[in-house]
Amino acid sequence: MKTKLETCKNCEQEFDEDFKFCPHCGQQAKDELTVKVLFYNTISNYFSFDARFLKSFFPLLFKPGYLAKKFIEGKRLLYLHPAQLYLFISVVFFFVFSFIQRDQVQSLDNKLAKTLKKEQVVDTISPQHIRDSLNILKLQKKKVKDSIARAALRKTLMDNKLFHSFSETQIDSIVNGENYQNNGVLNFDFNEKSIDLLIEMGATDAVVLKEMGLNDDAGAFERRFYKQILKFYKSRKGGSILQAFYDTIPIAMFFLLPIFALFLKVFYRKSGSYAHHLVFSFYYFSFLFTVFSIIISINFIYDIPDWIDFLIAVSTFIYLLKALRVFYQQGRFKTFLKGGIVTFLFLSFVAPLTAFILGMFAFMFY
Repeated sequence: MKTKLETCKNCEQEFDEDFKFCPHCGQQAKDELTVKVLFYNTISNYFSFDARFLKSFFPLLFKPGYLAKKFIEGKRLLYLHPAQLYLFISVVFFFVFSFIQRDQVQSLDNKLAKTLKKEQVVDTISPQHIRDSLNILKLQKKKVKDSIARAALRKTLMDNKLFHSFSETQIDSIVNGENYQNNGVLNFDFNEKSIDLLIEMGATDAVVLKEMGLNDDAGAFERRFYKQILKFYKSRKGGSILQAFYDTIPIAMFFLLPIFALFLKVFYRKSGSYAHHLVFSFYYFSFLFTVFSIIISINFIYDIPDWIDFLIAVSTFIYLLKALRVFYQQGRFKTFLKGGIVTFLFLSFVAPLTAFILGMFAFMFY
């Protein structure tokens, strides 16, 4: 008797029509799309992930190094994949952290607005005050003209290659303006009153930048840096810079985690390939993000005392030592020594350097 064949709608391979699932790709043989089927598949896929997540979550918190060891031993379907667990928890962490960073950005803007607030002259009706105001206005206009003249004079001297033939005192005596110093290096000790006057009078950014000390032969980086300083000076808001800094942290973590794994590879060079150390790093960073997410969530309800925050920070290091001992199977002294050195190098050099790079990037492109 000839067997009737069915064609799979997914992979288009033929199989026995008595099969309920395609032996080639695993799709259900007769899967009519209904609302019930649609939501059943969605919910079943979700709870399949959720079940493995719960099986992974509690060992992650209370059994340091257990998940990494089991994954290396080959048990890779019972628990959530380390990279998948890390991505899921990091998304949760940065979502929770977004509520804090929004408050910090607003708080920074408010503090800078108070600190950098310009002094305002209180108006009175007395004739003497009116005369004084007119005199001040004349003086301000003169300073603006002097500033523009000073910038124009410098450009003229530079164009004619005579700039170095004149001292700053001679230039100042020509225009009777403020002192100007720039010896080929970044110098932001500019006169704020002159800059404020130029901005208020509608001077172009090129003129203002010259007054700030930007040379015509400055490179692209220096020009960008001066422009960002002027942008910050005009807005007098640092929240945008802080927000840009926070936005780059998730990207930076994809570099920090492999570097941490590289440190482990150096100190545990005989304990498997680099991939083994990556597995350990994925689980450890997942633990860190979990702890930070819990702390942030609790702080929304109750402000945790600083000494408790300190104890929690210490506990993450103790967790690391226990995880290293379970995963690499070495003695307590070696584990403490290697774990301490790795933590010291990472926190003393890698983390500060990364923060500096992120800060520069945030400032240059906010």
